[in-house]
Amino acid sequence: MDLSRSGKESGDIAIPVREVKSSRSGKESGDIAIPVREVKSSKSGKSAPPVVVAAPTRLGQVSPAGWKRGVAIIDLILRICAIAATLGAAAVMGTTSQNLPFFTRFFQFQASYDDFPTFTFFLAGNAITCAYLVLSLPFSIVCIVRPHIIGARMLLLIFDTLALALAMSAASAAAAIVYLAHNGNPNTNWPALCQQFNEFCPRVSGAVVGSFLGVLILAVLVILSAAALRRN
Repeated sequence: MDLSRSGKESGDIAIPVREVKSSRSGKESGDIAIPVREVKSSKSGKSAPPVVVAAPTRLGQVSPAGWKRGVAIIDLILRICAIAATLGAAAVMGTTSQNLPFFTRFFQFQASYDDFPTFTFFLAGNAITCAYLVLSLPFSIVCIVRPHIIGARMLLLIFDTLALALAMSAASAAAAIVYLAHNGNPNTNWPALCQQFNEFCPRVSGAVVGSFLGVLILAVLVILSAAALRRN
């Protein structure tokens, strides 16, 4: 039997091994072919598992988690600014009052915010909005710690929209009364009250401006929350 031929047909590799004999035999040493099977990866029937390599981040490209954390930090800063704006508007409106003497010091005209139901609604609307913004600060901090969270951000989006509607309605109603106080309405014989109450009107006007500033910040907060949710 030819071992070299059978090894070639079966894919074996013949490795010659020299047989060592003692010098006493007086015969020449011969070679013995030992078949060794060649191991091929194709005969194993199983392929190596794929190696997953993380894609490198391009230079200047921000990861989604970093982008959302940055949005959450801006959200927290804007909430603090909105708290200051709405709190200032409510405080100025609630402390606005002026006495106008008429003829004598015992007979006076008094102008106060509670004389106008619109200004009372303005004070209540800004106070509620400010209280909500204070209560929303922990949720904003949670969005910084866990940027991929969806529930807290969705909750902030819903209540920010409601607070925006409340603050906008209060500021708009108060702005209409302030306009009439400054300019009056000749068609309905509404006099311009600010000509006599020169301290009351500037304070009320400043409160309305602060409230509109809070409305603008709330609108930006709604846009930021919607953009962060869209990236999910």
